Amino acid sequence: MSTPEEMSPDLWEGFDQLDPEQITGPAWDEPVPITARPALPTFPVGTLPAWLGDMVRGVAEETQTPVDLAGCLALSVIATAAGGRAKVCVRGHWREPVNLYTAIALDPGNRKSAVFDLMVRPLLDAEKALIELSGPVRAEAETTIRLAKSAADKAAQKAAAAEPGARAALTAEAVALAQTVEEMSVPAVPQLIADDATPETIGTLLAQQDGRISCLSAEGELFDIIAGRYSGRPNMGMFLKGHAGDIVRVNRQGRESEHIDSPAVTIGLAIQPEVLDSLARIDGADGRGLLARFLYSKPLSLVGSRNLSPALLSEDTADQYARNLGGLTLALADWTDPAILTLTPEADAVILAFQKVTESRLGKGGSFAPIVKWASKRDGAVARIAGLLHLATHPEDGWHRPIEAATMAAATELGDYFTAHALDVFDAMTAAPARDTAYAVLAHLRSSRMDGFSKRELFRTLPRADFPAIGDLDPALALLEEHGWIRQQPQPPRTGRGGRPPSPRYDTHPRVTRSA
Repeated sequence: MSTPEEMSPDLWEGFDQLDPEQITGPAWDEPVPITARPALPTFPVGTLPAWLGDMVRGVAEETQTPVDLAGCLALSVIATAAGGRAKVCVRGHWREPVNLYTAIALDPGNRKSAVFDLMVRPLLDAEKALIELSGPVRAEAETTIRLAKSAADKAAQKAAAAEPGARAALTAEAVALAQTVEEMSVPAVPQLIADDATPETIGTLLAQQDGRISCLSAEGELFDIIAGRYSGRPNMGMFLKGHAGDIVRVNRQGRESEHIDSPAVTIGLAIQPEVLDSLARIDGADGRGLLARFLYSKPLSLVGSRNLSPALLSEDTADQYARNLGGLTLALADWTDPAILTLTPEADAVILAFQKVTESRLGKGGSFAPIVKWASKRDGAVARIAGLLHLATHPEDGWHRPIEAATMAAATELGDYFTAHALDVFDAMTAAPARDTAYAVLAHLRSSRMDGFSKRELFRTLPRADFPAIGDLDPALALLEEHGWIRQQPQPPRTGRGGRPPSPRYDTHPRVTRSA
């Protein structure tokens, strides 16, 4: 079966040239192209602090990629620096961690890897600095453990050789020293970004890295892993808890299991658009809320209209970006209890107004009803984004300042951006199979010039490989009728003689049958 992308362009030829006066019979409305989608907003770079916005614009210009890619990554890298180290206190006991899950959909050939390299490399440089700074601490711990183990071994030997009367006391001393050694450990080598993102690896890294880790990739392999590439069944628990900050229990080989009270996983992925369409087919991904945790972006590709001699990224812009991002990362690295970011009264009023809009659209018939699970988390996502924008605006002391109204307003603008893209993504997830079959049926109607047909007649003329059963036509016919390409004729009255009811009959829009 041909997909919309593979369909020959001549399917649509002539649709725009048909004289309306040629159309006879009951009036037809203009049909809606099945591929039509509302124009999605562009990432609002102006919501970012100047040093971050300049980097996003500069990277997008040099790589000739949509600003959405670098913009979403900008949020992800700040979340990597601050995730697990800060929380936003919205109101009362409502606190949001500042880690995020983002997924940007772009076709191959859009230089995603180049954008990732420019946006993520300063994080890797900060990671190297953390490793160097931790070197003396790890060396001291290794030496202390080695000395303690030597003392425990000597105490054990002394107890073994002691006279019976002194052996009990010496044994107790040796046991105490051995227990002390068991409780000692060498701090793990600092790591900000996971190279291998299996759930088991993420759990281990969370335990080693004081409850935070990030997965940033120009590929969508993480979704294959969650779907069960290695385990044979979906495995998403770690990623559900890592977003929400729910307690995680990690079983470590050779040691007692460890509990992570507030895990913070950040995910920033650039994936192919068809991966988004396949996400809904991961067993449990929708029902358990994994899909609702991601902020989605579906920018328009610039391939085919790119400037081949663009302005290059300014060295000053790149240096400022590296300094601020690295400084924020190093400043928050040693925080064990997260910084609590409070709101000014004006900022609280901004997010409260945003909440009211969300709530009003969640009910039956509301514009958020098709994405109710995602939209139920959008207020929390805005709070998280506000925390990230605040820390990026004040990378040196943001944890000592409240979040201001202007920052919260910028976060709500980003919330509206991600909402528009989420509506499109979830619509595509549910409509993709019907859209593909509708395309196949529409192409068949045009090639066979069927200006009227019954469902049974159409089924007999279509390939069995694409439509094994007549019921497989129902989603395609419903979508074609919804878009105005066909319309069902009124059913004739029943004669009362019994038997099988007549097959539904349809008329075909003249733009299909009379275009050449």
